[in-house]
Amino acid sequence: MRNKLAAQLFTVRNEAKKDFEGLLRELAKMGWAAVQIDGLHGNPARDIAAIAKELGLKTAGMHVGLPRMKDDLDNVLEEARLFGTKDFICHSLPDGLQNPDGYASVKRDLLAVAERVKGTDFRVGYHNHDFEFHTMMDGKFALDYLLDDPVVYAEIDTYWVKKAGQDPLSYIRQYAHRMPILHLKDMTNDDRQYFAEIGSGVIDFAPILRWGLASGVEWFAVEQDYCPGSPLDSLAQSYEYLRRLEETL
Repeated sequence: MRNKLAAQLFTVRNEAKKDFEGLLRELAKMGWAAVQIDGLHGNPARDIAAIAKELGLKTAGMHVGLPRMKDDLDNVLEEARLFGTKDFICHSLPDGLQNPDGYASVKRDLLAVAERVKGTDFRVGYHNHDFEFHTMMDGKFALDYLLDDPVVYAEIDTYWVKKAGQDPLSYIRQYAHRMPILHLKDMTNDDRQYFAEIGSGVIDFAPILRWGLASGVEWFAVEQDYCPGSPLDSLAQSYEYLRRLEETL
């Protein structure tokens, strides 16, 4: 399984802004098989892709804003080619779109982008937060509404599903073989329900990993939006937990 573990670079965004190359070297040394791109912070994609290739780091998809998907798709796809990934994922939505009219618009846009890459290896995806569970569309959660056409791939985040009051394992089961990347994120075992290192919180990851390995998940991307100390230390803790857990699967 460790050859499927990716570090989501939003976790270490501040480190990436200061020294992207040095960050990638630290992550490769830590043992990660891949990274998930979340912005290049002014660095040329070709340069970052070359460093990742030198280090043997693969790319587990790219997080991209919906406006870029719609208006800058050719460059998005060129970056994906450079990084050797099929997947570009809408990472979030602004507040103005978190309503029925907004979700209807977002769905049209995602389907239009999927149509533009039809017949290629590229896959358009959507990454959730908890707000998609707060609106119902056609009798279902807005998230399910956005993902009900299989041309839009799911990238489900375990923390945000839990934050919305749903069981992560039960929820992801409907997306078997439709979710090439699964986001692993833990939640503190207290009233804060805050972000936590994998294995230190309330989410039971063993059955989630077993399901993923049997259900077409290609990458398990670890993300921690905010860390109590060094984000690199948090990623190291999460990686070591998953490495130990792998021995029991």
